[in-house]
Amino acid sequence: MWHHQQVKNRAVFALGLLFLSLASTVQASTVPQLVPKILATYPHDKQAFTQGLVFHQGDLYESTGLYGRSSLRKVELTTGKVLQQQALDDNAFGEGLALVDQQLIQLTWQQGRAFVYDLDRFIVKNVHSYQGQGWGLCFDGQDLWMSDGSATLYRRDAQSFALLEQIVVQLAEQPQAQLNDLACVGEHIYANIWKEPRLVKINKYSGNIAAEIDASELVARSGRPRDGEAVLNGITYDEHTKAFYVTGKLWPKLFKVIWQERQP
Repeated sequence: MWHHQQVKNRAVFALGLLFLSLASTVQASTVPQLVPKILATYPHDKQAFTQGLVFHQGDLYESTGLYGRSSLRKVELTTGKVLQQQALDDNAFGEGLALVDQQLIQLTWQQGRAFVYDLDRFIVKNVHSYQGQGWGLCFDGQDLWMSDGSATLYRRDAQSFALLEQIVVQLAEQPQAQLNDLACVGEHIYANIWKEPRLVKINKYSGNIAAEIDASELVARSGRPRDGEAVLNGITYDEHTKAFYVTGKLWPKLFKVIWQERQP
């Protein structure tokens, strides 16, 4: 009798695991799969190791990385010409970038410093300190959101940079790591996935991924060098045209896109 009950319990347990697996698969399959529709293609400095991107009043503001080559730039959208540039110290590796009022905030990778610049003159007005690595940064109109290469997003005070909250980003209840550059758009945050031709659309309140974006077409059209570091990175949003600008590290092209559902 005990043996039969044990077999029955094992069967029930196995069915439970199967149900959870199927439920996870169904949940994953219900997340919309998006692809880019390219509206325009612009030249981009192929020497720019793009880490952060901001669109503002028709121009791009860009944070570039690598030790000894990191910078903050103002770039003319249509030509890719660098209009203004401020180099970082050789021991600083530039990362994510966000615009808050008339100030640009630029993260550093491992230095634990966020530089606050005057928008017009690129003069450092303040420096915030933080723990851990800095990867992506965006401003949602009220707070800053920051990534560090993990599956966690950090909500920070836009003025003091104090940590307010942290959320784990998940797809089908599984953490999504390697979150990189960010773009804040309404209740969602769009994030590059490091070293993947993919982005995700994240509900900033729950951390759940609302859609996946296959950007492999952009990679194929990018003209990027055959370099393992020349990956998709850099995303920003134009609220007036409702379009995104997307590029990559060392890419000679930048794309204006909207996202649309993949056709069967």
